Formats: sequence, structure tokens, C-alpha cells
Amino acid sequence: MKIGCHISTRKGLLETAKTAVRLGAGSFQYFPKNPRSLAVKSYLPADGPECAQYCAAEGLVSIAHSPYPTNLAAEGELRQATVASLRNDLAIADHCGSLGVVVHFGKYKGKDPLQGYKNIIQCLNEVLNGYAGRALLLIENQAGEGTAMGTTLEELVQVRTLSSRPELIGFCLDTCHAFASGLWPSGPDGWKRLEERAVQLGYWDHLRAVHLNDSVYPGGAGKDRHANIGTGEMGRERFREMLTSPSIKGRVEMPAVLETSVPNGGTHAAEIAYVKELASR
Repeated sequence: MKIGCHISTRKGLLETAKTAVRLGAGSFQYFPKNPRSLAVKSYLPADGPECAQYCAAEGLVSIAHSPYPTNLAAEGELRQATVASLRNDLAIADHCGSLGVVVHFGKYKGKDPLQGYKNIIQCLNEVLNGYAGRALLLIENQAGEGTAMGTTLEELVQVRTLSSRPELIGFCLDTCHAFASGLWPSGPDGWKRLEERAVQLGYWDHLRAVHLNDSVYPGGAGKDRHANIGTGEMGRERFREMLTSPSIKGRVEMPAVLETSVPNGGTHAAEIAYVKELASR
């Protein structure tokens, strides 16, 4: 896989890509705009095409991540703001030659859970209606914090299947979220069970990216708290098993990005090297 990390775009997208190369990364993730707001960015990054050309030359793969307030299950005015924001994210990602935009599954706290799923499908349809770009929407599994929605492979696969343009939708597997929700069981055969179920459902056919994160809390705790690889409750061997498994190892062009912390003034270079070592065994 293309091992990388999330990198700030404070100095521009081209410099972000160059930073990834300096870190020894094969991929990187970035926020296409202010991560704390759904406000639409009124212009496309001036260095987007340069970034795309540089990434192609260096063999880099990039993915964008939608802002934190994005909720596919939202209703009313918040739904319209979400649709406009995601269309904006896709436009920026496509402009920069990125593989796609990661978006969380969605949370719904109404009385009828089915309405929440309907909202998600309708939102996806509105976002992709008339879209002519190549960047994909990459739906990310959730940790179970606050709601159980989006914690099973069945939900992700079904939402994609029922959408009007499934060819523009892929998946992003977050390892911490999978562990926290119980999707990746904490027992010794946990990965094997996840892997086999994913085969049965056709999930692997549409996996396009991975978020590599260990977990501060034990499996099934429903808490989304990332730890550096091998230092949390998931541990080194769990990641080694995943990275060398048949379902993952052959995906040589797929981005797998770290969303873990670094010391003040530090970088992800050592952790990227560490993950590469685990993947090579």
C-alpha cells in the first residue's frame, strides 16, 4: 500500500505533497478547506494542477477529508449545507488530482433509524447528481461513539448499493473505529472474522483507502481515540496481521494514512517507516 499521513495544507497543496515525499510517504491526506466549517470555499487552490502533476511524477496518492461537521444523515438547512460542502470538497479534490473525499457514515438521533439511512442515501444522491469529476466519495466506518450507525459492513455496503451512482462511492476503513465498534473483534481471530465477512458482502471490491490508527481504549468500547501504531490496545501484531493479509497486501496503489499524533516539532517519518516494516513481514 501507499503508506502516508495527514498533512497540513498551510503552505499550499504542492508543498504538502513535497512534505509527504520528504517523510518517505507514498500518500497523504488533507483538509480541502476549514475542517471546522461547512462554508464553501469560493475558489479552487491555485496550485492544484501543479500538485496533481507532482504527485503523478512521484507516485503519490492523495485523499481529502471532509470537514468535521459533515453529517450525511442531516435534515433541513443542515442537509443543504452538507450537500453544498461535499460538492465543494469533490471539486477541490478533483482539481488536485486526488483519489477521493473521505466522509463519515453519518449520525441520526431521530425516533426512526430507518429515516436516518434514507437521509444518507438521499444526501449522497444529491451530492453526486450531475457530478462529472473523477474523485470518489469514500464512506468511512464509525466507532460507535454516540450512535451505532455506520459500525457494520452491512450498512456501508447497502447504502452504496441503494445510491443512484454507486460507481462514484467507495469505502475508507478506519482501523481504530473498526476496533472500537467491535467490527474488528478483539479476539485472536478478529481480523480473520472481519476479513471473511467483508469477502461475503463484497466490501473489499470497493475499498479505496485505509486510516491507520491504533486505539487508546479496548475493543468494543465505542470510543474514537487514536493511538500511535503498536502503542495502543490494538498492538503491533494486530497491524502486522492486517497489513500482510491477502485482502490488504496486494493493494499496492491504495493509500493508507496515519491520523496519529506526533511530538511538538516532530513528524510522522519514523511511524511511516515502522508501518512499512510491519507490512513487509
